[in-house]
Parts: sequence; C-alpha cells; structure tokens
Amino acid sequence: MFNKALAEFFGTFILVFFGVGSAVLMGAHIGFHGIAIAFGLSIVAAAYGLGAISGAHLNPAVSLGFVASGRMTAADFVTYCIAQIAGGIAAAGVIYVIATGKADYAIASDGLGQNGFGAGYNGGYSMMAALVFEFVATFLFVTVILGATRADAPAGFAGLAIGLTLAGIHLVGIDVTGVSVNPARSIGPAVLAGGQAIADLWLFIAAPLAGGLVAGLFHAAGLTRNED
Repeated sequence: MFNKALAEFFGTFILVFFGVGSAVLMGAHIGFHGIAIAFGLSIVAAAYGLGAISGAHLNPAVSLGFVASGRMTAADFVTYCIAQIAGGIAAAGVIYVIATGKADYAIASDGLGQNGFGAGYNGGYSMMAALVFEFVATFLFVTVILGATRADAPAGFAGLAIGLTLAGIHLVGIDVTGVSVNPARSIGPAVLAGGQAIADLWLFIAAPLAGGLVAGLFHAAGLTRNED
C-alpha cells in the first residue's frame, strides 16, 4: 500500500503541476485550449507511468467511484485520498514558488489556478451552474474511467481514453468553474490562494464526490445486469 500511496502522490502531483501550472505560468499565452490539453496530457503521462502501481486514480472522486463499484475497499480509499490531496498541495506549492520568480506576480491578483464561480470568476456562472457542471462532468469522467479500466476493456488504451476525456471536459467547462472534477486538484491551489478559493471549495469537494459516487453505483448496477 505504501507504493500505491506514493504513486498516487506523484501522479496527482503530475496532474496539478501540468494542468494548474499551465494555467498559472502559461495561461495568457496558450489560452483555455492549451490548458485543456495540458490537463489531458497529465493524465496520459501519469496513467502510463504510474498506473501499473496504483491504477492512477489521482482523484478522490475517482477512488470513491471505485469503492461504490465494488473495486476498492474503504480503507484503501482513505489512504488514496490522503496521498492525492498531499500531492495536489505539494504541486501547488511548487507552482507558487516558480510563479513568484516573476516580478509582477501576486497571488492575490493573479491567483493560483484555483476553481471558482460567480461574479469576478471567468464567465461569472452561477453557483447552480457550477454545481450542475461539476456533478455531470465528474459523473461522465468516472464512468469513462470505470469502463476503460475493466478487465474486458481493450488493453493499453485506458490512459489515452481517460486523458482525452479530461481534455474534452476542460474544453466544455473551463469558463464555468476552471474545471475541478477532482477535490485534490481544487484543494491544492485553494489552500495557498485562500480567501474566496477557500469559501468556494465546498462545491469542488461535494459535487465531484457525488458525481463519482453515482457513476460507481451505475457501473456496479450495470455489471450486475450483465452477469444476470
């Protein structure tokens, strides 16, 4: 389990470093499309680099989906979550250190790639819009992951399918919430950014976890019907 936890730590570090790092350090140059690609590529890198060790969940919502589908124990879920959140915070810290190397960077005004909603954040979408997006996007994301990692799924393509799905989700929703679908991705930057990022954080924990849970339950029900 130690090796699995370490893989989840480093895998989530990769996800946040690539994705959030692209937003903070290169967002003005690559735009939303570039950020979406960076998040997708981070999953591909982590899945093929670390997936054989831990399954490369990199996300408490994904791990909860595995628990709900009967493919993970509650005890392992807790261990994975701790490692994932620690990896997200560590990566956000490294990004912050790099960002402060630019003379005109200030976390209060420039942010740290944190998720949010409402007036003053990206498109100014409402709380309800943010809730719906995060729930639905996470449900779809975890559904793809559970399907792509089944024993009878085509071998060798899971990382690519999952990475492309995350990139697609970002292309839909960056302007809405910055896209979380992952509590660990949201917690890391929020802890350092503070303020409104902390106030909004509940949504980026609750909605993804709910989406992952429902995806896991649907997956379990589908497998049961197939067996019948």
